[in-house]
Amino acid sequence: MRLAKLENGHGLTEKLILHLIRGLSLTPFDVVKTFMYRPDYFGRPFCDFAQAVMRGPSEWSVGERELFGAFTSQLNRCRF
Repeated sequence: MRLAKLENGHGLTEKLILHLIRGLSLTPFDVVKTFMYRPDYFGRPFCDFAQAVMRGPSEWSVGERELFGAFTSQLNRCRF
């Protein structure tokens, strides 16, 4: 499901940044749009959480956590 707000809810600065990212990056673009929409409410807290989960202290290595994430994304038919 795609949220229409993520397609056209950005200001001029965000639109310019998104345009540059789209041209320069292989990152799945929808992830970037989601993080940039209301960054104080969702984007930054979620990125901080993901960083802690993927890189923080754990019995699993970073590689194992990345593999778990990739496997789960594949099961959910998610591109990222």
